[in-house]
Order: sequence, then structure tokens, then C-alpha cells
Amino acid sequence: MTLMILSRFLITSLFLFGIFNDDSKDRTLFISPVKIPLALSGNFGELRSDHFHSGIDIKTQGVTGKEIVATSAGYVYRISISPGGFGRALYLRHPSGYSTVYAHLERFIPEIEEYITQQQYEKKSFTITVFPPQEKFVFQQGDLIAYSGNSGSSGGPHLHYEIRKSNSENPVNPLHFDFGVSDNIKPVIEKLAIYPVNRHTLINGQNKARKINVAGGNGNYHVPSGNEITISGLAGFGIKSFDRFNDSHNKCSVYSIELKIDSVTHFRYIMDEFSFNESKYINSHVDYETYLKENSFIEKTYILPNDKLSVYKDAIDRGIYDFSDGKKHLIEIILADIHGNESTLLFNVQGSIPEEKMTTPDDSNQLKMPYNRSNRFRAENINILIPAGSLYDTIAFEYSRESGSSWMYSDIHNVHNVYTPLHKAFTLSIKPSLIPAGIESKMLIVQLSNDLKRRSALNSKWTEGYLTAEPSVFGKFCITVDTVPPVISTIGFRPGSDLSGRSELRIRITDDLSGIKSYEPFVDGKWALFEYDQKNNVLIYRFDPKRIAKNSDHLLELTVTDNKDNQSTYTGNFKW
Repeated sequence: MTLMILSRFLITSLFLFGIFNDDSKDRTLFISPVKIPLALSGNFGELRSDHFHSGIDIKTQGVTGKEIVATSAGYVYRISISPGGFGRALYLRHPSGYSTVYAHLERFIPEIEEYITQQQYEKKSFTITVFPPQEKFVFQQGDLIAYSGNSGSSGGPHLHYEIRKSNSENPVNPLHFDFGVSDNIKPVIEKLAIYPVNRHTLINGQNKARKINVAGGNGNYHVPSGNEITISGLAGFGIKSFDRFNDSHNKCSVYSIELKIDSVTHFRYIMDEFSFNESKYINSHVDYETYLKENSFIEKTYILPNDKLSVYKDAIDRGIYDFSDGKKHLIEIILADIHGNESTLLFNVQGSIPEEKMTTPDDSNQLKMPYNRSNRFRAENINILIPAGSLYDTIAFEYSRESGSSWMYSDIHNVHNVYTPLHKAFTLSIKPSLIPAGIESKMLIVQLSNDLKRRSALNSKWTEGYLTAEPSVFGKFCITVDTVPPVISTIGFRPGSDLSGRSELRIRITDDLSGIKSYEPFVDGKWALFEYDQKNNVLIYRFDPKRIAKNSDHLLELTVTDNKDNQSTYTGNFKW
């Protein structure tokens, strides 16, 4: 028995019999997963579209193929490969009670690569998730496990690295562990936002949000002169900010936010840990409308009624304050990164006693939809069900419709407005104005952009004469058809080409509406493993002399199906 086999056998035994007793509070428990200087492009809890970032993004010097090592002794408990998301990813479990995740990889070490390729061929699927036996792949701290890449939905070469609690799979902040990240830079505060909580609130005499660019630097910020703030009624605050690490120009999110009013803490936010099923609460935590309109994040220092994000602490009245007292109040918003660098925004608010009779808009004809129960709406040719837990706050529901275009088989239904976020999808049923003979199965609901120029297909099914879908956002909807099959085009070769000097062939597959549902590739009549690079719409077949003969003619057959079962087939010979 070699030394490596013996050491792995001993580690496996320790796992199986629970002998390891690492101190889970030890900040040196993990080492860096890369052998190059550690530089971050993204941090834990960073604000993303529809979710909080669940790990840290480590730069790989702009290239793929950097060595990735196990950050602590452990065994591989999961391997996954997908066209989007994490792409190629490894999951290791450690005796300390933590697990680690290594994502967007280019490839695994040969023994794992061979194992997962065999699994893909057995299941005849590129997309795969497997759970190897505990003793199959066991590693010591620092052992090579993979190579960095740009797979899945990655926007550029990097390593996505996570630390999770093994018992819950909750991601925790990796920077609580000390493995080489340096940071002495204080957060930067860019903007203050002030929000009316209801229609009675007045901010400088108006019932609308106010945003102010702040001044200052090096940890000390203030509202510039000439921006006096007077509030009558209930209001909340928001803050636009960013943080940086040493040796990196990327803008990251802050670790904590604290709101103090007259030296009393009314709200705290600390990004230590969260669960994946609460990550979408980000849409309530941020100013969702500003994000959609300006592609920038303002974080609120108050909590909407149905926001159940667990990172909130010490909230008094959900961080909302009633300024109807006529007094001047000192407001402090304190931001910190995980290394203790702090910045503070200081400003005053003059409270104002409201007038006894305040003129407010008449909303008696609006349909109120409470956040804490399910809500239904019906009109001509449309039914809507919004399940309990979907809304973050009670809304005054809005609906209208307009005539559709020639390619539409229904009116355009304007369902509330796209700037109101949802935590859960709602059920939308639309009755078509016409059902064309023979293509009923090709009909689907699409969501339209506000300017009607972009269409997003929704998975749709027939229910009692209506097409039904489950959109995750409000907006404009109509019915159309998809009868156009996917397009298959070769890249750099033609039928009959000699590809003997190449290591791979590539084929582009695209679909104009409902999206790619599946693809079936065969070489010489046998299923072949084609990697799907979804972000570039490319299939990649890497020539393997173990599976096809060299210096021979081969037949490639590829069938691509979209989500409305329209199909295209490519057939061609090549030499390799």
C-alpha cells in the first residue's frame, strides 16, 4: 500500500468513525483554494439580481487552468455539471462540520474527470449531479482537486468558493476564516435615500422618496449643506455604498449596516450566514425600483412586513421611525466591512407635526391585496392568483389591457407593475382570442418588456380553455405561438471535413423564443458526450480515442428540440 493510498485510507476511516474533532471556531481551519496571490472580485452577501452571493469570487489572473486545492481535509460528497449556474463544481465535506464548494471549474483532476465522464455516458446526459461514496475521493488539505475555469453562468475566469454548514447547507461568510485576504480600506458611502412608509408621510412637503448624494470620505460622510431634511410621519432610510479589498479594484458589498436615531440602534444588518431559500428576500431588502431603472443597489435600513431575512438584528419598529414630533433628530448610518473598517454617515432630520386635515389621494376604488394572505383577481379573459407569501407588503393592485399586435393571440394584459417585487411566482391564466387549427400545442404566454421590444417565454399549459403560466415578476403579458425550430450551425467545419488535427468540434444551437429543451448527439450511431456552453449557445465535442477510432470517417447526427417541441436535425460526416 503506497503512502498516498495509506494516508487517504486513514482520513476516510477518521470520517466514517467520527474521530476528527477540529475546532469549528478556528480561523485557520481553511487555507486558500488557489496557489496564486489571493485577490477577490466578489464577496459574501454581495447584492446580485434576485439573490445574495453565497461565496467569494477569487480572481485567477484573467485565465483558466489555475490549480485548485482542497482548503481542508475532506471527501467529495457531490459533483455537478450544468450548462448554467455553477457549471462544473466540486463539493467537499470536512470533519469540522463545514463543507466547501468550488465552482465554475474548467476540469477536475483526471481520476474525478474519468469517473464523472463514465457517469455522463451511463446516464446519456451532459447535465449531471452525482454523490460518490465517501471513500471514493478523499483529500488532505492542500491536495490538488481541480483547475479553475469559466464554466456555467460565469461572466469571466474566476473561482467561486463557498463554505457551508454541513448540517443545513447554509452558506457562511468565508472571510470569518483567515486564509490571506488583506483589507484596510473603509467602505464608501455614495447616496442617502429617504422613503415615505405610507401615503400620509411627507418628506420636505412631498409624499415621495428623496435621494441625496452625500459628501465626505475616509470613513466620515455627511449630507451637503442646502439639503435640509424635514419629515412628517413614518419614514425609513436607505444607503448606497460599496467596499473594496486591498489589491482589487472591484466594488463589493458591505458586511454590516447599523441605523441609529438619537444614539439608539433601530436597525442592524449583519451578513454572516443565510439560507438559500431566503436569498430572494434581497428584492425586499433593496430599493427594487431603483435597481430596475438604474442598475444600482440602495439597501434599506428598514424592513417590509413580509421580509423574513434572517440577517436583520436589533430592529425597533422594523427600523421605521415616526417623525411627527416637531423635534430635531440625529441620524447615524454606520457601515463596516468584515475586517472592522468603518464609515459613518451623520445628518439631522427635523421632525414636523402633521396638519390635522391632510389631503390624500382617494384610493377607495383600488383593489387592496394584503401581503399576509392569497389574493385573486378576475377580468375578461384573465385570472390571477397571488399566493400567500408572495408580496412583501400590502399593495393597491393595478390592472389594464390594450390591443395586441398581429403576432399576438390575445390582448396585452398589464398586471400591476414591474417595479413591485415578488417573493414567489403567481399563477396567470389568459384566454386566447383565437386558437389556430393544428398549432394549439405551440401556443404560449410571453412576458413583454415595457417598450414591447423584448419577449420572454413562459412555460405554459392548457387549463379549461386558458393558457396558464407562473411568472415570477409582474408586467405585460400576451399569448403568441412558437412554430420555429431551433437553428443548428457548425463552427469552422463542413460535412465531410477532415478534422484530424483538431482536439474538438463545435456547433452553435439557438432558438428564437421558447428556448432549448434538449439535444441528442450521436457519433457513429452511439450517444456522444457534447458539453453545452449555454452562455455562448455552443455544443463542444472533444475527440476521445477511447470512444471513436482515429484516422477514420465518422457520422455525426444531432437533434435539437425547443420547449414547444419544434425540432431540427443535423447530419454530416467528418474525418478524424
